Amino acid sequence: MKKLILIASPPACGKTRLAKRLAAALDHVVYLDKDTLIPLSKQIFAAAGEPYDRSSAFFEAYVRDREYEVILNLAFDALRFADTVLVNAPFSREIRDPAYIAALREKLGTYGAKLCAIWIVTDVEVCKARMMKRRSDRDTWKMEHWDEYVKRLDFSVPEALRLEGQADSLLLYYNSNDELADASFARILPILNQN
Repeated sequence: MKKLILIASPPACGKTRLAKRLAAALDHVVYLDKDTLIPLSKQIFAAAGEPYDRSSAFFEAYVRDREYEVILNLAFDALRFADTVLVNAPFSREIRDPAYIAALREKLGTYGAKLCAIWIVTDVEVCKARMMKRRSDRDTWKMEHWDEYVKRLDFSVPEALRLEGQADSLLLYYNSNDELADASFARILPILNQN
């Protein structure tokens, strides 16, 4: 059966590292990263005369949801031609919205595909250290307002995604250190390789 693999977590938990590692290990996978849309999003800010701020009301109103819509539309198109599509994006709200997930699973069914979610479990302080290290302009506000920012995040496991009888409906990837990450990778890769 075809599958859409979503790698989700709060920012700086290690989505990109895991996504690229999985994309290299899985056969015939299409890899999509929502961050590739950032240049287009920056242009939207520029065209509107708004300062580039991914934590702003402007971003929330005009950019955020469009990025998710576009990356999923690309994924649906890819599922016409590929058996496995992997999407790297936080899905911070969507992953906890039962109606959103139900609609996504229904749409995937029309492509003969199922949803496989991977939630990255990482300590908050590890995320902060990684964000400081990557020094991205998308994190400027977050780092300057860390206490306020981190209160908006939900690091808990989105257990509502788990389906009985579908082991890959929700996979947990522990990523607070390399040893945990390697053990998690070794555990989830065989599951994703099953049909």
